[in-house]
This record gives sequence, structure tokens and C-alpha cells, in this order.
Amino acid sequence: MRFKPMPFREPVRFRCLYCLDCCRGRHVYLTLRDVERIAKAGHDPQDFVTFSVEGDKIRFVLAVREWDLGCVFHDPETGKCRIHDVRPLICRIYPFMVSKKPLGVEGERPFTYKGETLWLYYDESCPGINAENPETTITPEEIAELGLEFEREFEKTDMDGFPKLLDELEG
Repeated sequence: MRFKPMPFREPVRFRCLYCLDCCRGRHVYLTLRDVERIAKAGHDPQDFVTFSVEGDKIRFVLAVREWDLGCVFHDPETGKCRIHDVRPLICRIYPFMVSKKPLGVEGERPFTYKGETLWLYYDESCPGINAENPETTITPEEIAELGLEFEREFEKTDMDGFPKLLDELEG
């Protein structure tokens, strides 16, 4: 299933139901900080970082298994993430989305957070949204904060920083 955006304006109850959709067949961008966090948790970047060329930029992407296109950290037996505590920023945002411009979805409105105008959405196809017995309630402010943090970190993520990070991790 692909992301079906629904405007996100009010807190939403959430419980991960381990449907596996978010952990399979998706391009998960990594920041250098994501790579550092995961590596410091004991994982070799060679085992989880791949690259994507987009125009004149090289992006870091979370590796997937060839046999099902599942994330290398997704446990196919339990549906759970093996690195949940240090998972990438983009994974902490999902099933929500932060955009700098409207997507043209009915009912969307701008959301102002820390002086930034954003459009926030959640994935209508995610069964964990407004699930029974929620684990948590997620607010638009939480998602806006994560979105801005991702944007800041993603802008600082470049090919020059990768070997420097690897040297720091080894030293």
C-alpha cells in the first residue's frame, strides 16, 4: 500500500499493529546522525547503508533484504524493528508526513510551528491510526518537530561527512 495522505490537525491515537507495510518496499533516507546512532548501537554501516543517486546528490538509504524488500532491521517473524530505540528519524515520523507545501488534499491547512509553515498529514491506510487500545497519542507539534529535525539533519548529510563519520566511529 502507498501513503494515502489525510490532513493531520488534531492529536491522533496510535498503536503499531505490525502490519509490515511501513517496513517493506520503501526508500528510507538516512541522515549522518541516523547512521551514527545505529552504528553506536553495534551495527556496522556496511550492513545497513546503501546509496541512491538523485540528480547531483548522493543520498544515504537504509538497506533492504532482496527477498522481500523489507528493511534489514525488520524482524519478519515478529513484525518488530530490531533497532526501534535508535531507528532513523524518517521511521520515527511515519505514518505521518511533513511537507513544506500543500499536497492538494481536501481539508488540508497550513500548520505554523516555530515560525515555519508546514502541512502535516497521516497515512490513512495505516491500521495503527486511531486503533483500539492505543499505545500513545501523537500531536501535530511532535511530528512538526521531528520533520524540522529531519530537514536540518538531511541538509547536513553529504558524501564528505560519511568517511569522517566512519573514522570517528573506528577511533
